[in-house]
Amino acid sequence: MRPEPDQPAPASERALRRRLAGLGVAIALLLALAASWAWSPMKSMLDLDVIVGALRGFGQSFGVPAAIAGFALAVATAVPLTFLTLVAIVAFGPWTGFAVALPGALIGSAISYGAGMLLGREAVARLAGERINMVSQRLGERGLLAIVLIRLVPVAPFPIVNMVAGASHIRLRDLLLGTAIGMSPSTVFMMFFVDTIIASMKQPSGFGIGLLVLTAVLLGAGGWGLKRWLKRQEN
Repeated sequence: MRPEPDQPAPASERALRRRLAGLGVAIALLLALAASWAWSPMKSMLDLDVIVGALRGFGQSFGVPAAIAGFALAVATAVPLTFLTLVAIVAFGPWTGFAVALPGALIGSAISYGAGMLLGREAVARLAGERINMVSQRLGERGLLAIVLIRLVPVAPFPIVNMVAGASHIRLRDLLLGTAIGMSPSTVFMMFFVDTIIASMKQPSGFGIGLLVLTAVLLGAGGWGLKRWLKRQEN
């Protein structure tokens, strides 16, 4: 008996596969952007004085809400969050800079999250398999703690984390709250030591470098402790 030829996939499944492919392409483009900001000639565009002047002028011309919108757009296109936060604090001062950086980061998170949910959530649920869905569900159960941990010890570019969260079972509320909690320690540190950080960036000194190393160690220790606590809770 001649075997029957493979039947073409239903239109709905093909559409889901296209959306999943779109999610993969979007993540690849964001990775390329993040790498470009760090290592390509595009890095020269992130000159601190130039960006500070541009953001300050933008805020003076159009108001703080426009600066927040610019911050959100930049962070959604993989410009490093820490750099943008420092720029906002230098441009507007500690408290207004914080008022620009935090809402800007949250809006940027929501934009990337929405893109991930639109492109990938249904496709991942239907096509990724039982094991991936189980991992996604478990991640959703601990979504807030997972996001806090990732924000304390960044392991991937900011918008990619948001897109993956959107394509998983993590709720938007957990993403936004986890982002606010996770980025607050480094933001407060920059608010109080902004002059030292800027001086160390322009002309490294032993004290400035030691302060930055100490901060990295403390953040790493906090992330490690949170990870240990999370494992105990799951066990």
